[in-house]
Amino acid sequence: MTRAMSQSEMTSTQKTNLIHHEPIHIPSSIQPHGVLLALSHQLEILQVSNNTQNFLGKQPHDLLGQPLSTLLDTEQVKAIEQFAQHESSVHFFKLSIQTSKGEQYFDGIAHRIESTVILELEPTDSVNQVSFLSFQALVGEAIAKMRQTSNLPDFLDLVASEVQKITDFDRVMVYQFDQTGAGTVVSEIKRKDLSPYLGLHYPATDIPEQARELYKRCLLRFIPDLKAQPIELVSVENPKTHFPPVDLSLSVLRSVHPCCVEYHQNMGVAAILVIALIKEQTLWGLISCHHQTPKHIAYEVRKMCEFLGQIVSLELEHKVNQSEFDSKVKLQALQADFIESISQADNFREALVSPEPRLLDVVNAQGAAVCLDNDITLVGVTPDIEQVRALIEWADTSHGDNLFSTDSLPKLYPEAITFKNTASGLLLLRISKVRRYYILWFRPEVIQTVNWAGQPNEPIQLDADGSVTLGPRASFELWQETVRLTSLPWKSYELDSAIALRNAIVGIVLSKADELAKINQELERSNRELASFAFAASHDLKEPLRGIYNYSNVLLEDYAPLLDEDGIEYLQTVVSLSIRMETLINSLLRLSQLGQAELHLQATDLNELLHRVINVLRASRSQAHLDIRIGRPLPTVECDPVLVSEVFTNLIVNAFKYNDKPDQWVEIGYLDTDEQLEKGLLQLQQQSSAHPVFYVQDNGIGIPEHHHQNIFRLFKRLHSQEKYGGGAGAGLAISKKIVERHGGQIWVESTLSVGSVFYFTLK
Repeated sequence: MTRAMSQSEMTSTQKTNLIHHEPIHIPSSIQPHGVLLALSHQLEILQVSNNTQNFLGKQPHDLLGQPLSTLLDTEQVKAIEQFAQHESSVHFFKLSIQTSKGEQYFDGIAHRIESTVILELEPTDSVNQVSFLSFQALVGEAIAKMRQTSNLPDFLDLVASEVQKITDFDRVMVYQFDQTGAGTVVSEIKRKDLSPYLGLHYPATDIPEQARELYKRCLLRFIPDLKAQPIELVSVENPKTHFPPVDLSLSVLRSVHPCCVEYHQNMGVAAILVIALIKEQTLWGLISCHHQTPKHIAYEVRKMCEFLGQIVSLELEHKVNQSEFDSKVKLQALQADFIESISQADNFREALVSPEPRLLDVVNAQGAAVCLDNDITLVGVTPDIEQVRALIEWADTSHGDNLFSTDSLPKLYPEAITFKNTASGLLLLRISKVRRYYILWFRPEVIQTVNWAGQPNEPIQLDADGSVTLGPRASFELWQETVRLTSLPWKSYELDSAIALRNAIVGIVLSKADELAKINQELERSNRELASFAFAASHDLKEPLRGIYNYSNVLLEDYAPLLDEDGIEYLQTVVSLSIRMETLINSLLRLSQLGQAELHLQATDLNELLHRVINVLRASRSQAHLDIRIGRPLPTVECDPVLVSEVFTNLIVNAFKYNDKPDQWVEIGYLDTDEQLEKGLLQLQQQSSAHPVFYVQDNGIGIPEHHHQNIFRLFKRLHSQEKYGGGAGAGLAISKKIVERHGGQIWVESTLSVGSVFYFTLK
């Protein structure tokens, strides 16, 4: 039977959560092939199984309340006393006990749990233990073969084969759990006439969580006869010394839950032996042995199987890691190259997405999206940008971790059904929680057919009152399920690779920030030293320059008759050059003062400030007509009014100076938030923090585009001294320094022969 899984069906996790949490570790009964005694720490018999007459020739009431010495000799009691100090460690003894039937031999298995000592007795034919050489002969060759097998599937086949040789069970399977608790038969050795289970899946409900926890504590479970009736435990009949239920988690005789009995009988199984496989402290799987008829195995042979299971667990960890090693090495090499290129790149986004396959290969994805604030770049096969943007919004509100992954995105985010062919699987990496920096990787839908051993939902029944009943499954015939809306799962080392990439990126950013901070610190120190030097040098140069100017004038006034025309011209040139040099020195001195002086910030009405600036300019240029236009009142801002006056003065003077039109004009104004948005000077999300952008516009000669940055350099003139009234070329450099001291920016937009607009901000 094949059908697609419906949306209304329960997930494996939901099914697992429905299982009743019965305390299966305290069943108050044991299997009938042995005897159990529960002892106090003084080794007084407080509880026994109700079959002591069959094995020991004594009724339970003849033993309850008696010291253990009534049953065992002094040496045997001392041996049990010694180990009883160690909780949870299991000890094995060969015991001989005098019974009504004569001397009987037993395998004694003892352990302590909390304050109770549990002693279990299984009848045996002799008191001789299996020698080390016999043990070596049974398992040594198997261990040697397993260590020589590097391929994981071959290794598991060998494990099943060797366990089958030791136990002679009809069927031996290696059963592996997945992340949901469901399992798959990954290896099988069986009798030829039995139906194969290899490759079949079993739901998590088949081995509930409490049973898996018991396998982690007690590594071997043996049930020689599933049809055998359990034997009840009998306690001391004294209300004052009521004995609580015994924790049989580590008991080899613990009875079998009826659901487990029926489950295996439905499979046609009469006896089972199960060995737990532990990988990295997690139950990786089971070696499950089935027999069609009751079958008993000596305790010593079972201990060999348990030891073999521990060796398999150690080798399994190595084999699984080895099978992933090549992929890990490949990813690590790719990751190292990737991180190296990012650390050296000037453009972070380009380093991530170029060349294209590298970002995909780092986690074996088919598509990716790099989100840096509102800038989204798509790589490979992905949803479109708007779908990615909506997906990020959903992840922001639903998942706050730095790493989120799913192999079935449409089940969590229904809108993803529309792009399931590109993104049924999602791996989302949050690089920064302060800024919206994400990397998203995508995997497409992979339609899978899962072969179940019977219908997985069969044991779950909804009763009329809405309650849930879980029963054993009756059918184990092949049942196929088509799984949709699912990608290939993300492997743990792929997730590790993504986390390592994030850590590396954060490390690179922090390193660059630290490096930049050091550079800025050094620049700040250098700038302070340079400003101090400029101030001292310009101040000290003024005195000899004044001497040159004065002595040149003296020569011109007092010694002119002694000089010819060339001599007089040379002296006039010296005077002119000294005047120009003094202008340059004064500009340099002014610029150095700006770097050292404190700002005197205060609320300043720019209308009043500009009115004073214009009055001074009109007074100094009484012969000129200054057409200065102010379109609307300017705002009041926090600034140093003296310095801002200098900015407006420099810009207005330059506007008229570099103007060859007969009708010259200058317009002064500012742009509000809406106007900044309209001109593209501001992005929508920044409008709440926008500051006014001031401008000074003219209809002058204009500035070539390739000089838009150069004009703000100190002493940079675009024309000869003879044109446009000369000058030091320091006004714009000083204006830039003042604006930057206020935390603002200054720039120009200009068209040759049409005019220029100088913009600046003060915050």
